[in-house]
Amino acid sequence: MAVAGWFADLLRRELRGRVDLSDSQIAQLHEHYELLQRWNRKINLTSIPSGPEAVIRHYCESLFFAANMPVTANAKIADLGSGAGFPGVPMAILRPEWTVTLIESHQRKAVFLREATRTLSNVRVLPNRAEDVTERFDWIVSRAVDPIEVLTSVPELAPNVGLMLGDEDWLTTKTISSIAWAEPIRLPWGDRRLCIVGRCSTWNVPRGT
Repeated sequence: MAVAGWFADLLRRELRGRVDLSDSQIAQLHEHYELLQRWNRKINLTSIPSGPEAVIRHYCESLFFAANMPVTANAKIADLGSGAGFPGVPMAILRPEWTVTLIESHQRKAVFLREATRTLSNVRVLPNRAEDVTERFDWIVSRAVDPIEVLTSVPELAPNVGLMLGDEDWLTTKTISSIAWAEPIRLPWGDRRLCIVGRCSTWNVPRGT
């Protein structure tokens, strides 16, 4: 599929000096973007469906997040409440050595995610609620989900967590004493949003205790 010039130019301009993308990665991101436009007419996948704002908020932010996560090669990542595939799909495209699982309980959104990732060999979709997932991962990541809700899953699903959230949510989230938080990294697009990562001190707590 030919990549729309404006889409590629915007990604390169906004991410210059921050994230390096190959032409094939940009083409994969554009393919997801095009599919998102078509499906969003049928089901509510995102309130920012098209244009430069969508590219920055959905793709640039997710790619910047992935580029700044201290994740080793071959890591297993779970995107909790993936919705339209953010941040999980851009993360998987940027880091093909990671295995990314998109956890989405909304069945129609899960169908979209399967269609949107069928050419990405390092992505799979679980149409489940977090509390029904028994597998363990290296990282949980999430965006646009209540961070406190996400953190209730951390001890059982993964020892590490990465979140994209606003300044106000961070004021509450950083008080969770069971997580050792690294210094937040501010997203460079000026709307008071942060990338944060932390490690759970209660990892190895058995499920259900």
